[in-house]
This record gives sequence, C-alpha cells and structure tokens, in this order.
Amino acid sequence: MEILAFGVQADEKPLLEKAFAGYHDIRCLDVFLNEDTAPIAVGREVVCTSVNCELGSRVLQTLAAGGTRLIAQRSTGFNNIDLPVAEGIGLTVARVSYYSPYSVAEFAWTLAMAVNRRIVRAGNRTRDFDFRLDGLMGRDMHGRTAGVLGTGKIGEAFTRIAHGFGMRLLGWDVVENPACAALGLQYVSKEELLTRSDLVSLHVPLMPETTHLIDAAALGAMKDDAVLVNSSRGGLIDTQALVTELRAGRFTGVGLDVYEAEAGLFFLDKSLEPVEDDTLARLVTFPNVLVTSHQAYYTADAVTQIVDATVRNVLDYTAGRRSENVLVPRSTD
Repeated sequence: MEILAFGVQADEKPLLEKAFAGYHDIRCLDVFLNEDTAPIAVGREVVCTSVNCELGSRVLQTLAAGGTRLIAQRSTGFNNIDLPVAEGIGLTVARVSYYSPYSVAEFAWTLAMAVNRRIVRAGNRTRDFDFRLDGLMGRDMHGRTAGVLGTGKIGEAFTRIAHGFGMRLLGWDVVENPACAALGLQYVSKEELLTRSDLVSLHVPLMPETTHLIDAAALGAMKDDAVLVNSSRGGLIDTQALVTELRAGRFTGVGLDVYEAEAGLFFLDKSLEPVEDDTLARLVTFPNVLVTSHQAYYTADAVTQIVDATVRNVLDYTAGRRSENVLVPRSTD
C-alpha cells in the first residue's frame, strides 16, 4: 500500500520514509491537503495529514469518494478535521495523542525570554555592529508570577521550568494536576490569574469553549507590563483585540508561535508575495512582539515520536486494532 502524506517538512521526510520502510510505501508532499489538492489522494486508502491541512466537509467527501479510508494526523491537535462528517461517511481518523511535552514547553520559555530580554532586537543590532544597550532592558523572572493556563503534560513541563526560575506559580484548568500543585502552583480563576501574573502562557487545546479564551476583556485584565506567550493554538487569542492593546503601548512582550489565521501561511514561503493578511502584517511590526511559524513541537525528539506513533496508527488500522489515538473508529467496529 502507498500512503500519501501531505504537508511534509524537509526535515520530516527522511524520518517518515525510514519509519515506514518494510511496512508500506509513503509518498511525501510538501503541499497541504485542502479542496484544491484533495483529488491528488484518489486511490490512496491511507492519507497522512498535518495540523495545517484543511479537512472540512468537502475535502473529506472528496477523500472518501476517492477510496480513502484512514486519515492519520501527525499532530495532537485535530481542530482542522470535521470529525462528525468523517464518522458519517465512514472515515477512520487517528492522531498522535502524545509526544515530548518538553519540546513545546521549552520553546514557550524561549519565546518568553526572547521578548523579555529583547534578544531579536539585540541580535539585529550587533549584526550591524551597533552595541548600544538602549531599549534592551529586561526583567528578572525570579520572584515574579507565572500564570499557566492549562496544566496538562505541556503545562506541567512549563510549570517545572518556571519553578526552576524561582517564580510564584498560578494555574487554571478544568482538572487540577497534582504534580503542579506539588510544585507550589496555586489554582485560581482565570480572571485572578490574568490580573496577578507577570507572565501568562497558554497550554490549552482549541475547542469551541476555548476559542478566544484571551479576548478583549482578558487582555484588559492583564498587567500593562505582562508577557504573553501562546505556543498552543492561534484561535485561543482574539488577535484583533491583541493588536488594539499593543497599539495602546501595553505588554512588555508577546511571543506567538501560532496565529489564528495561519492556515495557508505557516510552513510556506510567502516572502515574494504581496502581504494579504493586514492583521499579521501589523502584528509583526510591534517591537515587543515575536512571531514564529508553529515550530514549538519541531525537535528531533518530538518529530521522531510523532512519526513512530503515526506508523503505529497505520499498522493498527491495517490489523483491525484500535488504540487511544483513534478519534473516529472504523465503521465496522
């Protein structure tokens, strides 16, 4: 069987090919799955997708009509897949329920420290042999308060790092994590966390209940000199409201590895094309904002785990097995 993989990064391709060797052939494409590219998958029983592929109703219908039976998503998040439609037309959907939480947690801290200590500005200056310190003053994290929205595996890893910095710890989640509490993290309401925190980091999944979790009211509740980091999903933040607050001169720094309209932008080279997204264009002009291209997960450790889990998902499917990674089971189950 030949598997068709969409949205494969250059570093990811050899890992996928090696992992599937001896099991199935895999054809890796750098294009993303969407309404325009879905017909490419005709005749492929298994399609492998990334988080920036678009698997709405029309794409799923095209895949099913072309003979696809399994969608193997190479990510934990699956908000890009219309699961009810997939179930209704008999498509099996599996994801990667776990990979290194340290990859994302460490990158969230990289963003936090980069905007706090003005690393990008400093680096750009020294490339021009400008070694002034004007405008580069940051703050100690030690003794300040970190607010962690979402204390699952990644949030816990982020909390452990914050604890190592000697920070006071506040958390918010629907389910409390005893490991975080053991570190001294105090669970409070979202409103109290935002009001008290010097650093706010988002580690919750994107669902209807969490869409624009950080809206205009939430941003208004935060300290004027707070640092805000999002390495989870772009839709957690109301970007227009964030731009409004930044224009008012608020926040020491904002680090974003995700953006709510990133589909069709992130993972692609748009450097020679006109900028069509006015909000993103405005966002990247703020000197206290750092935007990266959804790379928090992108370590050799995490990607290897993602690839290995994807192989297991395909093998489980062909063997008729069901694991915790299955979001929509086979219609015959």
